[in-house]
Amino acid sequence: MVPGFLLVQGLCFPLVKACVFGNEPKASDEVPLAPRTETAETTPVWQALKLLFCATGLQVSYLTWGVLQERVMTRSYGATATSPGERFTDSQFLVLMNRVLALIVAGLSCVLCKQPRHGAPMYRYSFASLSNVLSSWCQYEALKFVSFPTQVLAKASKVIPVMLMGKLVSRRSYEHWEYLTAGLISIGVSMFLLSSGPEPRSSPATTLSGLILLAGYIAFDSFTSNWQDALFSYKMSSVQMMFGVNLFSCLFTVGSLLEQGALLEGTRFMGRHSEFAAHALLLSICSACGQLFIFYTIGQFGAAVFTIIMTLRQAFAILLSCLLYGHTVTVVGGLGVAVVFAALLLRVYARGRLKQRGKKPVPMESPVQKV
Repeated sequence: MVPGFLLVQGLCFPLVKACVFGNEPKASDEVPLAPRTETAETTPVWQALKLLFCATGLQVSYLTWGVLQERVMTRSYGATATSPGERFTDSQFLVLMNRVLALIVAGLSCVLCKQPRHGAPMYRYSFASLSNVLSSWCQYEALKFVSFPTQVLAKASKVIPVMLMGKLVSRRSYEHWEYLTAGLISIGVSMFLLSSGPEPRSSPATTLSGLILLAGYIAFDSFTSNWQDALFSYKMSSVQMMFGVNLFSCLFTVGSLLEQGALLEGTRFMGRHSEFAAHALLLSICSACGQLFIFYTIGQFGAAVFTIIMTLRQAFAILLSCLLYGHTVTVVGGLGVAVVFAALLLRVYARGRLKQRGKKPVPMESPVQKV
């Protein structure tokens, strides 16, 4: 018992301390948060290549993640000519896999790269962790009841509850154009939802369940973003935030799975279906790698370029899902999608104009745990 305690004290505690609180000397407390990297290689060609690298990494990571997410939650495994196979139903197990791999990646990044020292109480990570776990669970569960294009469009419209949470949590004020674009997004989402016919396997009851789950996802995710923004006031890096949030997320999901007795069942399902194990592992890898691409892209090119890339990714995700899984979108629904993404790009343009005039726009939502 004593050697085990010494192992935890000698190995795990220094790792957590370095990841969560930083490993720089106290004299460097004034190090700015995530400074943009300055290199000698700033020629237009080199910058274009870096931008192409970032855009490709983000698109590949999250488009693959989206395709696998829909495959895992809506299709059967082990189907044969005589057996329909079985579906994976425990979203919490997928959340745990994603968080464990993200925790490992964030921990390695914190150990290998020097992190700023900060004084954020560890318990404050738990609030963002709990809301993040709940938002991820709602996101996976919603795919049992609504189509993937509907889910992506709901994510695109979360700017509205983010603004509401910003007023409640951070006491922020917004410009008139922000309310205008939020209204356009609402109109576009309404056009899509009202014009799209029901999925073949859905009914009004299941569609309503899916919309309630999507509303839960958006509400919890909006709280997560605003709470993380408040945590960044402690001058931590994005990787430290990623580690702290995922550390508590792993504790919450493991505790919940053990209490329900679902951890072993999820492991047995992986044992029965090697294809599911490969899909779940690749899904988690895409999620963790995508997070690192987010940090690098924002550090090199800023939040505006990152938002444009991710907005295009959402449009590509809808198109890819329709091609691979046979979802239908009417002309009016397509116009609704166009209105939503036009409004999102308008928001990016308006923020850029504000910066040019020397005005400070309201910060965009935290990049941590985008998916």
